[in-house]
This record gives sequence, structure tokens and C-alpha cells, in this order.
Amino acid sequence: MAVRLKSEIEYRGRMSNVDTYMNLILIDAEEFNRQDLLANYGKVVIRGNNVLFIRLEKDL
Repeated sequence: MAVRLKSEIEYRGRMSNVDTYMNLILIDAEEFNRQDLLANYGKVVIRGNNVLFIRLEKDL
């Protein structure tokens, strides 16, 4: 899945967990600024109030 934040940063990875506030845990996450890869992370915790949208992708 891909998660776009209000700051225009996008994270792509596999969702491990989510709660009622839409806080997300992504594993094997990559950070993108537009199409530029900025960093690779093992695990990322994203606070739900920063999420602009979530996009499901078939191939990650």
C-alpha cells in the first residue's frame, strides 16, 4: 500500500497494523518525495492525523 501524508511525503510498504485512529504500522517501508526514493525503513509508524490518503497497490 501507499500512504500519502499532508506534507506530500509518501510511504510504500506492507501494512502490519492499524487502529481506530487510522494510525498505521508499515513494514518494509520506503519513503518517497514525488517519485524520488529518499530512504528504506524496516518499520514505520504513521500517525493517522497526518494521512492525506491511502492507495492500495497490487505490486510493491
